[in-house]
Amino acid sequence: MKIYSKKQYESKVDRTRPQRMKWWNEARYGMFVHWGLYSLLGRNEWVQAIECISKKEYEKLAMQFCPKPHSAREWARLAKNAGMKYMVMTTKHHEGFCLWNTEQTNYNAVKTACGRDLVAEHVDACREFGLKIGFYYSLMDWHHPDGARAAHDPAARQRFLDFTKGCVRELMTNYGKIDILWYDVARPFHSHEGWESLAMNQMVRSLQPHILINNRSLLNEDFTTPEERVEAAESGREWEACMTFNNVSWGYMPSAACDRHSSRDILNMLNTACSGTGNLLLNIGPAPDGSIPQEAIEPLITVGKWLKKNGEAVYGKLDKSNGKASACGNFSRKGKKVYFWCRYWPGKELTLGGFKTLLKSARFLINNRKIEFEQTKNRIILKNMPLRNPDKSVGVTVIVLEFPTTPRHDVFDNTPALHI
Repeated sequence: MKIYSKKQYESKVDRTRPQRMKWWNEARYGMFVHWGLYSLLGRNEWVQAIECISKKEYEKLAMQFCPKPHSAREWARLAKNAGMKYMVMTTKHHEGFCLWNTEQTNYNAVKTACGRDLVAEHVDACREFGLKIGFYYSLMDWHHPDGARAAHDPAARQRFLDFTKGCVRELMTNYGKIDILWYDVARPFHSHEGWESLAMNQMVRSLQPHILINNRSLLNEDFTTPEERVEAAESGREWEACMTFNNVSWGYMPSAACDRHSSRDILNMLNTACSGTGNLLLNIGPAPDGSIPQEAIEPLITVGKWLKKNGEAVYGKLDKSNGKASACGNFSRKGKKVYFWCRYWPGKELTLGGFKTLLKSARFLINNRKIEFEQTKNRIILKNMPLRNPDKSVGVTVIVLEFPTTPRHDVFDNTPALHI
């Protein structure tokens, strides 16, 4: 396989990106799944490092990890019902335990107590429920004997790179078409040269021409991954916010259930992502047997029901929204249509500031009922609305504002304090 220079490679990736990312830009919402030996301990996926557990002691967990068959079907069914369009699962986290039948190490699910290829089950479940397939792979590895000393020992580095490329090649070869490769934690190296990411990712793309790759192998690749914050990337970059379900742990942690996200929290994150034309990848950490934590089910199902009625404001190619027009909610936008997600219902009137384009019509997305309005130079006043929020499930009602042309909106143009 010919290895192109960084400039040549990135130019090729740039040219093919719009076509490859079309489905991703329309999907908007996916499920992240963190699952591994750390699930048995239930105290964060970094438990081995945080609690200074020796490698020998931690390895014993591999002979206890024996989840029920086809747990991934439960996750995929929930993701589908939640309105998610893709699912990314940890094939190997920092602990080094591989969930597939790898030839690179015996420290894997098939050669220990489980005796099954859990990555294959994930792939089958995604295909059954019509979800795009993502593989998370941690570059950092606490178990591999060269995982740390590769930083200063050239022979160890070569062995560790051979192991890493071998793992990635298997994942890209053994399961048919894969849609996303989600790298994580590029330690112990601090550059793409250290990881030989240029050669590795060209190998990936030769095997999976349509794949999307994130930016955590220290090359820009296709999209940026803000973590635990829903925040747009720099201008011109695609982005996906990855979020835990409890602000504490990616892995199974039952004691953190009290801090779970509500359905309103999830919609707020999704609204922020849509407003900035990004995606939301929301995590669940299954229990050791593969079952879904109970605290995640109701909020996700509720959001899924909301999306069945309001998905027009989420799915499909979105345009960036500019500024804020009300403290009662936020926008998403498609061309001439602005979707105002009203999170705090104001009563019979709602005022939106900063619009410079004449409004053509206003209506509720949920039932297409028209809304009366008045418009002045910088304000749109929606009138004679219901006294209480029409959305009875989550209390977030979407109002569709249609303009004859692409709307100009800048609430700060006429803020007096900014002109002092």
